Amino acid sequence: MKRITFLIPAAVLAVAVLLSSIFVVDERQRALVLQFGQIRQVIEEPGLNFKIPFIQEVVFYDDRILSLDTAPIEVTPSDDRRLVVDAFARYRIVDVVQFRQAVGVGDIRRAEQLLEDILNPQIRAVLGADGVTSNTILSADRAALMVRITAQARALAEPLGLEVLDVRLKQTALPAQNLDATFARMRAEREREATDERARGNEAAQRVRAQADRTVVELVSEAQREAEITRGEADAQRNRIFAEAFGQDPEFFEFYRSMTAYERALRQQNSTMVISPDSEFFEYLGGSGVRP
Repeated sequence: MKRITFLIPAAVLAVAVLLSSIFVVDERQRALVLQFGQIRQVIEEPGLNFKIPFIQEVVFYDDRILSLDTAPIEVTPSDDRRLVVDAFARYRIVDVVQFRQAVGVGDIRRAEQLLEDILNPQIRAVLGADGVTSNTILSADRAALMVRITAQARALAEPLGLEVLDVRLKQTALPAQNLDATFARMRAEREREATDERARGNEAAQRVRAQADRTVVELVSEAQREAEITRGEADAQRNRIFAEAFGQDPEFFEFYRSMTAYERALRQQNSTMVISPDSEFFEYLGGSGVRP
């Protein structure tokens, strides 16, 4: 009975020691076996592995591509138009031994701080270089700028055991204090363009109105000319008819003309006349109604 009581704790201890000596590295990881803080083994292949229990420890590192979003920073291109830029980077741990020696026990958080300290100065240096303006940064040419930032950051990150795969500018904007001035300048520019458009429209409208007035004058003059011609032709035809009628019966024509003169002279609003009694005007107003 005492032997069984002794064997059970021993078996439990043996199982615990065995379990503490076994560790598994999966395909997404690489591992370092440390003994009193010193690197004893680098494990880069997935599978089951062993360590000395209670003396050695295992530190795992992600073997996948990692991402880092940098904090927004302010840059000043060559045209002195300040911009706020934030970027993101893709990187991976390529040398776990070098990474451990450079970063220490800080692990990924410390590595990201060091990597951000590399990225931000490179972003400022590339975007603030001669010939790089805000328009360049905001245009399709920014792709070449990102390639330059990636190449420079990759060279500086190698001592950390990191490989910078890509750096991208995520957002580019104006500082808050510059937005109002920029909006005011844009508003003034749009108002100037609107004023120019209105002025050109008024000029075009005046040209159209002047052309229309000229056309009206020309049409009215032409119509009046044609009316005068028609009126003259009508008067000539009337006179011709009168002449023909007078030629056929001069006495009747003269009588008709006298009656017409009486009608016009003795209208209601002009019925009083002062004229000599023996005037020829009363030729047909005699008692007999016949010329003497």
